[in-house]
Amino acid sequence: MADEPVIVIGAGPAGTRAAQRLVQAGLRPVVIDENDRQGGQIYRRQPENFHRAPEKLYGTEAAKATSLHTDFDLLRPHIDYRPGTTVWGVSTEGLMTVRGQDVTIVPFSRVIIASGATDRIMPVPGWTTPGAYSLGAAQIALKAQACAIGQKPVFMGTGPLLYLVAWQYLQAGAKPAAVLDTSAVSTRMRGLRRMASRARVVANGVRYMADLARAGVRLHAGITPRAIEGSNNQVSGVAWRDSRGRLRHVSCDAVGMGYGLRSETQLADLLKCEFIFDPCFTQWRPHVDRNGHTSRPDVYLAGDGVLLRGADAAEAAGQLAACAVLRDGGHAVADTEFTQLHETLAVMNRFGRGLAEAFPWPAHLARALPDETVVCRCENITAGEIRRAAGELDAPEMNRAKALTRPGMGRCQGRMCGLAAAEILAAARNVPVREVGRLRTAAPVKPLPLNCTVKS
Repeated sequence: MADEPVIVIGAGPAGTRAAQRLVQAGLRPVVIDENDRQGGQIYRRQPENFHRAPEKLYGTEAAKATSLHTDFDLLRPHIDYRPGTTVWGVSTEGLMTVRGQDVTIVPFSRVIIASGATDRIMPVPGWTTPGAYSLGAAQIALKAQACAIGQKPVFMGTGPLLYLVAWQYLQAGAKPAAVLDTSAVSTRMRGLRRMASRARVVANGVRYMADLARAGVRLHAGITPRAIEGSNNQVSGVAWRDSRGRLRHVSCDAVGMGYGLRSETQLADLLKCEFIFDPCFTQWRPHVDRNGHTSRPDVYLAGDGVLLRGADAAEAAGQLAACAVLRDGGHAVADTEFTQLHETLAVMNRFGRGLAEAFPWPAHLARALPDETVVCRCENITAGEIRRAAGELDAPEMNRAKALTRPGMGRCQGRMCGLAAAEILAAARNVPVREVGRLRTAAPVKPLPLNCTVKS
């Protein structure tokens, strides 16, 4: 491990704790992060010249965010930190990275991928109207750009992030017009049994909802989205059906939408790691053992990039993956450290699966989308065209549908549309969604500048 460094990709909760544990063992890891400042998505830092209180940005998790930021700042002299750098491909010589216009190949002995997750999006008629954002984008605007997506936004989707982002906007002075949740109250109660393993986290979520309700924000459960409406090329409202089937409408100037999270798995795919279908989250993910080992002996995974369990679990998983790297490299790591981390993550696993049960991915909405609804924004591919691939063109799985009608062919490679497109294809062929497979990754996983140069 002395000749080539250990690489940590991502500087969120998992990446930070992985790097910290490697440094404690005397290593100097390379930490590569797309963001200009450490913190990841959930603990994303505000610009250096902005000084809003952590409590306003991170709510009940302010102390954890501050601790993570402080610990990373202390690590800086002991790591090779490369912010604003994207890993876009893999070669026989190492990881291919780009920063600005400079492409560099970084060799490695072992790599810990802590790439996190992005919003899981369910298309709806009108979602391409200017003023419609993902929940993650709405959060980035607030934290990293110190601005709001609108003064009267609607937040629509499901999951804890829906209420957190709405609460953060309320704290910033942009009172939401409404929060529209596709999960029913009865569904959430069914997930409570597993979620009770982390009662404090549940209580924090209830607090966010209570604060929103006290401020006069309307919270609706069990809704069915109908359309995002627009006028003068700008979002003007949302139409939905309530839990009784009644058509409702709310005026707004922006929409933030998200239906839980999807793991960022592209790098694991490029590195030829084995994937499995997780029926709980109805997603394909890299197969890992309890310590973060993948099917490839020099690649490890940690955090939401492999299992959707939240920031606390990501910290523990990052430390655990680093321990596995150290032990595999001949360093002594006490069995008790592994045992303690396994016990911590067992609670997190139970909680994460409770969340998936309480706030389920509404697959039925994809199956019911009108044919004219755009699903793949990059290539302007509609639900009807995907159904045509399933029927007339006889595409049995997603990559064949991609080749024939181009969903997932654009610059995001299906990050936004892939899961919904798979549901549409599966429904059209009347098969379980796992049978239509997943979109394969191709380099570059993110767009590159045309005038980039290779640095030796």
